[in-house]
Amino acid sequence: MTVSDSAERTPVVQPERAPTGIAGLDDILGGGLPRDRLYLVDGEPGSGKTTLALQFLLAGRDAGERCLYVTLSETAEELRAAADSHGWSLDGLSVVELSATQAQDTDEEYTLFHPAEVELQQTVGVVLAAAEKHEPSRLVFDSLSELRMLARDPLRFRRQILALKQFFVGRHCTVLVLDDRTAPEGDLQLQSIAHGVVALEHMPMEYGAERRRIHVRKLRGTRFRGGFHDFRIATGGLEVYPRLKQVPVLETQDCVDLLKSGSPELDLLLGGGLPCGTSALVTGAAGTGKSVLCMQYARAAVEAGLKARIYMFDERIATARARAQGLGIDTEEALANGDLTLRQIEPTEKSPGEFAADIVRAVEEDGVKIVVLDSINGYMQAMPNERLLTVQVHELLTYLNAHGVTMIMTLVQRGIFGAPVDDAAEVSYLADSVILLRYFEYGGLVRQAISVVKKRTGSHERSVRECRVGPGGLQVGAPLTEFRGVLTGVPEFVGAEGTLMNGDSHWSR
Repeated sequence: MTVSDSAERTPVVQPERAPTGIAGLDDILGGGLPRDRLYLVDGEPGSGKTTLALQFLLAGRDAGERCLYVTLSETAEELRAAADSHGWSLDGLSVVELSATQAQDTDEEYTLFHPAEVELQQTVGVVLAAAEKHEPSRLVFDSLSELRMLARDPLRFRRQILALKQFFVGRHCTVLVLDDRTAPEGDLQLQSIAHGVVALEHMPMEYGAERRRIHVRKLRGTRFRGGFHDFRIATGGLEVYPRLKQVPVLETQDCVDLLKSGSPELDLLLGGGLPCGTSALVTGAAGTGKSVLCMQYARAAVEAGLKARIYMFDERIATARARAQGLGIDTEEALANGDLTLRQIEPTEKSPGEFAADIVRAVEEDGVKIVVLDSINGYMQAMPNERLLTVQVHELLTYLNAHGVTMIMTLVQRGIFGAPVDDAAEVSYLADSVILLRYFEYGGLVRQAISVVKKRTGSHERSVRECRVGPGGLQVGAPLTEFRGVLTGVPEFVGAEGTLMNGDSHWSR
């Protein structure tokens, strides 16, 4: 047996993990932080470092571990106030405070010093003495910026951090050190010393709430999910929304059922219906009936025994329900029993990661099989950067396809006659089917037309049919064979006079 063969057969030993108390972060880390190592939590002031650290210690306390919080930057009272704001109790946590102006007896739970009155080595000595006294399994040191000021010299500071790291070797203690990025150009040396680095960022937006994201920059010897992941600081702590997991694309579609629309003519256009587990894009100018068609599909899905959810970026839930009632689309019973749910999304308040997490819960926990996104234009407003839109939509469609979920999206084109959309919102190439709705003018009336311009799975009708919004939803008529140039908006009539004058001859009864 060669050395390489022996190495290939050596089983991989997974390190024991320390859960952070944040489900999304544990998912990113593969279960938590490997125990008995030193980690750097890096972020600007207000990014959530203290909240993350407290959740980490509280998770250890609840698991029966001894936990210690050493603070040079916040008082014990400030820590209690932060915990109270989340509904937490610090009972069972030991706190060593080095930022007060008066000292107390070292036998008490809160030990107080003033870092400006002692040398760096003395400060570090207090930390090490507290660790020896409490023998914690988890320790948080907040923050390194005070040590950096006391050191006044990068080399001396690095030596003290190395001393801290060496001190905890063999003591079965998982250490988090917090840093607020006060170093002139960042401290890459500090990141090289740590076993892992977790970076927190918050980004002000031009309008609306700021966005926050977390990035695991480093985790030695362990696989983790890299890149940026959105998170929110809510009552109860950090809520981390991992990016959608990369899942294998299905080579064959297991489900061969077709989702019907409730309109036989529309189903004919689509070659029988929408294949389940695929994606469809409904595009057209404002007012052409895109949202009505989506509601029609959602109702048909519920009638077929499936659960549907509609995410609305552009209108209110009350408006959608009133429109459905006015058109005779009965959705109230489905809404009452939970088979159909409507979600109103405020683009300026919800990040793309949080939105994707909501869809994951709908699919994996609620069993939703039809997801409607109305519209892509509204979704684009939730993006921190428009150029990332197609990437996120692609990840979302891949995830839904792997779970056999049908996705219907709407896209509003510019202008009355549907001018091309911005490149940032061009996602038609990602969809499996594309349904085009258009206005056209004839006889002094504004009419509407529908056509299917793309379908990856199976054949479809290539005719252009007249349509209109009426009782029951989007009504589809016969093919417009007597017109030429309908898709231009100003067609030429080549049939017999009077064919469409009363607007009835092309409608199915």
